[in-house]
This record gives sequence, C-alpha cells and structure tokens, in this order.
Amino acid sequence: MDIADYNARWLGAWTAKDVPTLLKFYAADCIYRDPQTAGGLTGREALGGYLTGLFGATPAMTYTPDEVWPIPGGFCGRWYCDIAGGGRLRGFDLVILRGDEIALNEVYTHTMAA
Repeated sequence: MDIADYNARWLGAWTAKDVPTLLKFYAADCIYRDPQTAGGLTGREALGGYLTGLFGATPAMTYTPDEVWPIPGGFCGRWYCDIAGGGRLRGFDLVILRGDEIALNEVYTHTMAA
C-alpha cells in the first residue's frame, strides 16, 4: 500500500466533510480517539454520528498532508489544517490498519500561531 496516497485520499475526505466516504476507510469495529473523544468511540456507526455532528458545527477546514511514516501495522501522519475564517492546526495521526481499513485512529492536535 502507498501510505502517502492513502493518507492524502483520507485527508481529502476530511476536507470534503464527506462522512460516507470517510467511513469506508474505517473498519466496522474501529476505535477512534481525538481530543474531544479521549475516551474513544467504537464502531463505524458511532464514528459516523460523531462526524456528522462535528462537521455540522465547524467551519470549512482544509487538511494538507505533511509527512507519513510507516510503522508496524500502519502509519503515522502529520498534517496541517487551515480553518475558514482564521486559525490553523498542526495534527498527527496514529493509524493502525487491518488490511486497507483503519482499525485504530488516534488524533493529536496543536493550535498554531496565526
């Protein structure tokens, strides 16, 4: 698998706020964690509900891949997110794959100075 391509397509779906496409990247029993869900979410259904609410409550965001590193079972990826109306984040994902589906996704973010 070309992890740089996979990561770019996945982040493109985040930019598009395309929940159905995003969910195709995740395993049915995936575990997802980000700063707002530190306890984690389990399963596509829970993730889909979370993403629908998140995307409805946030402005447009453009995710730009920076670097990816292969690790056993998956990859780590760093990205930047430019938020419509101002603001920028730097983020990092830990992604554990099962085949070509994300079994575990942990997201870490930092607010960047304007």
